[in-house]
Amino acid sequence: MRYAFFDLDHTLLPFDTQTLFCNYVLHRHPWRIVLHAWFVPFALGRAVGLVDTALAKRAFLSYLWGMKRAHLRRLARDFAHDCVDTWIYPELRAEILRHKHQGRKLVLNTASPDFYAEEIAAVLDFDHCVATGFKIGTIVPLRPPLTTTNNKREVKIAAMKAAIPGVAALTDEQRFHCWAYSDSAADIPLLEFCGNRILVHPSSGLRKHFPEHDVTVITPRRPYWGKVGDMLASLRQIFGLHGERGPAR
Repeated sequence: MRYAFFDLDHTLLPFDTQTLFCNYVLHRHPWRIVLHAWFVPFALGRAVGLVDTALAKRAFLSYLWGMKRAHLRRLARDFAHDCVDTWIYPELRAEILRHKHQGRKLVLNTASPDFYAEEIAAVLDFDHCVATGFKIGTIVPLRPPLTTTNNKREVKIAAMKAAIPGVAALTDEQRFHCWAYSDSAADIPLLEFCGNRILVHPSSGLRKHFPEHDVTVITPRRPYWGKVGDMLASLRQIFGLHGERGPAR
């Protein structure tokens, strides 16, 4: 069995999908912006190292408080179709199609919330999705609890070995013929799991870790310039001020 493993945020598309999904929701429910007030102290705590990533991630979802599960699911499905499917890098869409044609199983392995990551995986025709699980219930709680460990770094490897048939049994030779795609140094374990490593606009830490001959670097065109542009785009998304769909192609 051969696999191609893809990170999501800043790898398949140029944004963090957590803020992009927030933007999508606020376009339809502008009043929910006031619920960000619950997130502010956690954001400040995260900035000074007093709040861990998992708790900050839970607190950020406060803008969904009180939403019915069925409505959240519809929003997630529409988000995947209307937004992610248009913002995806054409170069990465081509890679997805190439791996499909060559018979590899496609795995979306992301730290993003499962309730929309699974919809994205379905829209992009992935075979499997591994994401951070949240307990939503019938009504979204103020800070939805995690049902899994935050799916990041080494956790991604353990999670996909547990969830995807065949991955745990891969030999070193079989792993050599697998592919991995990411932008972040947090995904070094995922990239080292495979013999073929594709870095998408890699962070400086990720570039330093791998010798140039050991990876392929691709830099698709982004709708902003550098880290500052990315931060400004995320800020607009948090307040529902960003465009929903990518440029027409």
